[in-house]
Amino acid sequence: MSPAFKSIAVIGAGAWGTALAQTAARAGLEARLWAHEAATVAEINTHHTNRVFLKDVALDPSISATGDLAACLGGADIALFATPAQHLRATLVQAAAALGAHTPVVLATKGIELGTGALMGEIAAAAAPGHAVAILTGPTFAREVALAQPTAVTLACADAALGQALAQALATPHFRVYRNDDTVGAQVGGAVKNVVALGCGIVAGLGLGDNARAALMTRGLAEMVRLGLALGGRAETLMGLSGLGDLALTCNNDQSRNMRFGRALGQGLTPAQALGDPALGLTHAVIEGVEGAASVGALAASRKIDMPIVAAIDAILHRRAGVASTVAALLARPLKDE
Repeated sequence: MSPAFKSIAVIGAGAWGTALAQTAARAGLEARLWAHEAATVAEINTHHTNRVFLKDVALDPSISATGDLAACLGGADIALFATPAQHLRATLVQAAAALGAHTPVVLATKGIELGTGALMGEIAAAAAPGHAVAILTGPTFAREVALAQPTAVTLACADAALGQALAQALATPHFRVYRNDDTVGAQVGGAVKNVVALGCGIVAGLGLGDNARAALMTRGLAEMVRLGLALGGRAETLMGLSGLGDLALTCNNDQSRNMRFGRALGQGLTPAQALGDPALGLTHAVIEGVEGAASVGALAASRKIDMPIVAAIDAILHRRAGVASTVAALLARPLKDE
């Protein structure tokens, strides 16, 4: 553990935030976890579990939970945010006054803000000015992280020394942290992969086969790179853990909420039916690809960036486009060079 960092406040006690608090505790940090729900706070503190989001996972008893945002952040050396993308701005605005003057903000939230097209780092810069920002992202299922199964992630930070210190503070033998200074590329990968994964679920639900899913993933990666380059990111970042790695994980496994949700749509369920089906396990879940399709699609349209897969998924989710006819229209697009 880096001597510079002794404590961490993790804001958001969903599956990912809880798993990151677990990892931080394993790394030797004093881990505090903020939860919106009083019942979750009580359960974590009393039983050391969070059964709604991480069923059958025993949490490190040193993790303390609170519903008081200021108390969680007060005196913390690192502030890590793992809230849903569309709630990050409001949470940061509320948290800003409680942040220490030099406390770095680590964002583990993936997405692009609806309405503004802002990346999560841009939101942090506006809501908590003066605080260094780092992006923690990569191919991760929260349950596997919480159970200390081997995982590799990207930590992107413009300040190389700070990035190294944060990586050292958060790393464990089972949680390998690779540093990068391309914060834009790292954020674009995490935002777009949710949308493509939802599309892969639709393909699977329609029974179109693994060839079609591989094609969708590959062309989705091309769209991801196109957007990343347009926003100032680097292609090589999107070929690493935060882009291709995250895409491969999320598009090939039903642990992915986006994949399960898309599969249900491909099988003929409406979004409301998919979210309400207890067998799918999505009742308490945030499906980031749903709002992501709208926010990424709008950003691409505003920049005149060609992202037909994202546009098609956005049309299915938000413009009442038929699933089968939209997929057929994608397949009928004019042939082009790769």
